[in-house]
Amino acid sequence: MFHNLIIWIVQTVGQLGYPGIVALMFLESSFFPFPSEVIIPPAGYLASKGEMSLLMVIILGISGSLLGAIFNYLIAMRFGRPFLEKYGKFLLISKNSLHKSDKFFEKHGHISTFVGRLLPGIRQYISLPAGLSRMNFTLFCFYTFFGAGIWVIILAFVGFWLGNHQDLVSAYLHRITIVLIIFCILLIILYIYIKRSKQKEKE
Repeated sequence: MFHNLIIWIVQTVGQLGYPGIVALMFLESSFFPFPSEVIIPPAGYLASKGEMSLLMVIILGISGSLLGAIFNYLIAMRFGRPFLEKYGKFLLISKNSLHKSDKFFEKHGHISTFVGRLLPGIRQYISLPAGLSRMNFTLFCFYTFFGAGIWVIILAFVGFWLGNHQDLVSAYLHRITIVLIIFCILLIILYIYIKRSKQKEKE
């Protein structure tokens, strides 16, 4: 079934071309999670055959991810925030909790957004709390672009080098995901250490 899905993705991307990459990555990054692992590698494979430009695959893949994230952010900010302010008490979400969330994203929104874009199961949804907390939009876009860029580049090159060998693609992406999780953990530890060191210097 997975193999058939990959064939369909390759055919779809081949037929829709570059707009298809943007559209599918928009879906992957928005409320309609569509795994990027089955979008960008096939496009990278088409690039290895000379049917697409690898650079364009990367640029448009990142663009689609960013647009989907912005969509989530704006929906959460425009509709999610007023809803929680009005009905949050019925969901055990107080205004104080929202205020704490605002403060958290004001201080740590950049690292949260960047790390979130690299972690499976989180990358599609990190935009929602950022929007609810009204994180600075420019910073949100910058760190979303940065985090999504790393992931899309990895996927594109894996597809370019390994082609349509899906077992190898899956195996390599599994290993890369583990490496990224470890990297994120170390980055968070370093971030906390730097923050605490600066706080001690002020004291």
